[in-house]
Amino acid sequence: MKHLKTLLLATALCMVTVSFTQAQSKVAHINTQELIAAMPEAKAAQTEIETLGKTYQTDIQASITEYQNTVKQYEAEAATKTDEENQKRGLELQEKQQRIQQFRQDAQQDIAKKEAELFKPIQEKAMAAINTVAKEKGYQYVLDRATLIVADGDDILADVKKNLGI
Repeated sequence: MKHLKTLLLATALCMVTVSFTQAQSKVAHINTQELIAAMPEAKAAQTEIETLGKTYQTDIQASITEYQNTVKQYEAEAATKTDEENQKRGLELQEKQQRIQQFRQDAQQDIAKKEAELFKPIQEKAMAAINTVAKEKGYQYVLDRATLIVADGDDILADVKKNLGI
């Protein structure tokens, strides 16, 4: 009888342990930034954004050079002009400076918009691949490695890269 109780207790403990481990969720992690950076589409998008940025920078620098030349010219001619003309020139310089600042802001917004436009399909493709691998491997949760403090779970980066053909 004593052996039967021990056997029943051991069986019950095994069943509780098995059901507990089956009830736990399978969790994996991945570094999405590293994944996206490794994608060829991301490299092409980054090159396009850098080219656009350089174009804007060239235009901004040309405007600044023109502004500086105008300032030098106006300073050199200030003694030969009337106070009224110098005031008008001062206002003109302020307007030019404001236009340069506005152009800079517009360029930054345009670059950010272009970046979002180019990277959205890349991020969607990466997320689809992560979902595919997670389903294939039976993971219920996949966390981004960048937000984890401790990552004891499986890293699926290599599997997702393989899925994407990288």
